[in-house]
Parts: sequence; C-alpha cells; structure tokens
Amino acid sequence: MFLGLDLGTSGVKALLVRGDGGVIGSAEAPLRVAHPHPGWSEQDPANWITAARSCLRSLAAEHRSDIALLQGIGLSGQMHGAVLLDADGVVLRPAILWNDTRASAEAAILDATDHVRALSGNIVFPGFTAPKLAWLATHEPDVFARVDRVLLPKDYLSYWLTGLLATEMSDASGTSWLDVGARAWSNNLLSASGMRRDQMPDLLEGIGIVGALRGSLAQDLGLPESVWVVAGGADNAAAACGVGALGEGEGFVSLGTSGVLMVARDGFFPDPATAVHTFCHAVPDRWYQMGVMLAATDSLNWLSRIVDRSPAQMTTELGDTVQAPGSLRFMPYLSGERTPHNDSALRGGFIGLDIAQTRADLTRAVLEGVSFGLRDSLEALKATGARPDSLLAIGGGSGSRYWLDLLAATLNTPLDLPAKGEFGAALGAARLAICGVTRANPRDVMTRPEIATTIHPDPALARACDDAWQSFAASYPNLKAIL
Repeated sequence: MFLGLDLGTSGVKALLVRGDGGVIGSAEAPLRVAHPHPGWSEQDPANWITAARSCLRSLAAEHRSDIALLQGIGLSGQMHGAVLLDADGVVLRPAILWNDTRASAEAAILDATDHVRALSGNIVFPGFTAPKLAWLATHEPDVFARVDRVLLPKDYLSYWLTGLLATEMSDASGTSWLDVGARAWSNNLLSASGMRRDQMPDLLEGIGIVGALRGSLAQDLGLPESVWVVAGGADNAAAACGVGALGEGEGFVSLGTSGVLMVARDGFFPDPATAVHTFCHAVPDRWYQMGVMLAATDSLNWLSRIVDRSPAQMTTELGDTVQAPGSLRFMPYLSGERTPHNDSALRGGFIGLDIAQTRADLTRAVLEGVSFGLRDSLEALKATGARPDSLLAIGGGSGSRYWLDLLAATLNTPLDLPAKGEFGAALGAARLAICGVTRANPRDVMTRPEIATTIHPDPALARACDDAWQSFAASYPNLKAIL
C-alpha cells in the first residue's frame, strides 16, 4: 500500500492506493487562508499538520488491514510558499502563500538582475519564494535575521513526518533560487535575494526518499513504523504524474480556482519573455511548462456571489448549445495575471455592457473570458515550441459541458475527459511514492486515465472564438491604460 498526501490551499487530501494504483480510500480536511492586509495571503503551518493528522488518522481507522501494509508516503502541494524556520526548527511566522502579492517591488528588482532569468528559466513573479524573503529583509528584519532554513509548504509536512529537511526539483523550480536547467541550487540566484546555500533544504528528485517516518509519529497516527517518505512533487507536477503527462507534448488544462495549461517537455526550453513557467518535472530528466491564470473558476465564483446563484445554476441557464461569443467581454484579471502579462496590479472588468443584457449574458461572458485567458497561455506555450495535440480536461470547471465545448473551440484543440475516478495531485504523489520505494519505471506506473469521451472543437465555433479572442487580446493595452 502507498499513500499520497496533497497539501492544497483550501485543504489537505490523503489518498490510499494499492501498489497497482487502485484506490482504496481517501480523506480530506479543510484549510482557511488569512488575508491580514490587502494583497496578503497567509496560513499557519500548524494548521497544515492538524489537517494532515486528521486525514491520516481517518484512513488508519477506516482501513486498518490495508494501512498495516503501507510502505510509502508521497507528498504534493501548493507551490512558492515561504515557511521560515529558526535554528531550532520552530516556525517564525505564518507562511506567505503563492497568491500573496506584497513582494511585487522586490520581484521586479530581482527580475531585472543580471542572469536571474537565464539561470532560473523564468520571470520572477511576485508570488515566487525569493521575493518574499527580499520583502522580509526590508519589512521584518528581525524575523529575517533569525531564518535558518526556508521550506516550501509540502516540505514542511515532510519535515513533520521525518524530522529531515528536504525538497525536490519541481517545487524548488518555483523559488527563483534553482538553476532549473542544471537541476541544482544556484549560489548566484540565492545571493541575489540575500540568501545562502546553507539555508536551503537538501535537494532530491521527486522519486527520492527523504527518510523514514518517525516512530513516535507513526504510533500517534496509527501507521506502521516501516514507512518511507518520498519527496513527491509540486501540485501541477504531481497532477501531471496523476494523469500520465510525462512525455513531450502530453498535458492538461485545469479549470480550478486558478487556470493552468500544462505541457510536459523532454528538454529545457525556457522563454521567460512569454511569462510561461518552465519548471523541472517531478520525475528525473523531464521538465514541464505551463501558462497560469490567477482566476479561472474563481471568476465564476465571484459572479456567483454577486448574483446569488450557484455556479451550476448559472451554467445550466445557458442551455446545452454553445453560442458564438457575443459583444460583451469579460477580462478575468480579478487578482492580477501571470501568463502572459506578469502584472499583479492588473484588474478585470466587463467591456460592452448593455441595458438589455441578462444574468445569462454575464455568465457566458465570464466563461468566454476565462477561456480566452487560457488561449493566451496556449499561444505563449506554442512560442516556446510546445505542441500539444490534445489535452486532458480536469478541475472543478470541467464538470460543465458547456464550458468544455467552448474551451475546446477557443483552444482549437481536442479535450479528453477522464472517466470518473482519482487522477489528481494526490494520486500523483502516491505514484511517486510507488516509484521511490519500489524503483519502478515512472512510465509503467504513471499511466493515463481511462478516457470517457473526447470533445472535438466545432470548426464554425472555433472560427468565431478565434475572432473573439483576437478582440479580447487587443483589449488588454486599453484596459491597462485606464488602471
């Protein structure tokens, strides 16, 4: 038996699987995010441990005979967060999360520093880890002076499980401290933000073994003591392992809180100017690239709160037949944007509002605006040489067939819909544990899910969506000019 432990922003999930990948059971526990100031986003790492303990104890209680056969735990989790430890391993302050924008000025300075983009392969986004520490040095110098180690969120759970300080390539790629091409910490990148190599955890591949589960903790959780903890992967890298996206051009589009269009690569092909993320994969000798938009289903949830209808009710009002995009445009920049604009100050809006328009028109415009934002990411990925022939569609928004038909046409790319079952980051983490403990070939373990159906783009709708996307893309400079 193997276990995947996924630390998300809104909750922790634990997934218990057999050695052949078959799912035995799962448990979840919610998390909350604190926003003490505008643009700030924080969580207390102690709450991660409470949630993880709840999940693991629940699985141990419900599946006693299966848990007795547990051999490995793999980890996945939210990227970029800064967990700061002092010399005694005590957390110094709440973790600063991936969607925190307080370090925008520091990110811009680092991004303009010689060799930073070339070594890291990426723009330094405000949500990355390095600018957070640069911000801390200026605004909380007493805390900064006490920082002995910096961990990423999932790696703090690894520390809790093993007592050892380690991370892996895919998560480290989002710090702006890793030479992503060489898969090694860079002293030049570290010094650019006032950090040292000795403040970094040990660096492993995602299938690398961090260490054994602490005996006292195993007893507390109801787990066997002979369990190895495997480094795992960042959320999207682990999700790619969960859907079998390992080889060149294999990828997925995720309609989650944020929107992600991810493609695996056989080599290192950075192009920071596109604002595409170029990161190490969680498996050796592989990389991946992704375009990220900050508000995907979050845009629909925002409108849902305003009109007092659930997202499902709103999309149901649109009917079954996708209409060609209308004149109303929604710019989905409610929290700024990453790909392709790298603009944390950017904000969204409706363009072309008319007194005759209805709630359904607003809903349709939001779905179109998010789809156009993902088309921006696809075009940016293509500029790096990525060529996905088809994409798996995952995430909460993939439950809307209307949205998927619209998205397939907007991307002009077939979308494969997985059959029901587990195929996300928690499964990817469990698969990484299988490979780490058994030394199995990732290609043999990280297979694609069964496909329920494939949505092929309607040619006429694709032409209409292309015209509308051209108009959407041209609107950005005008929107930016008035903000």
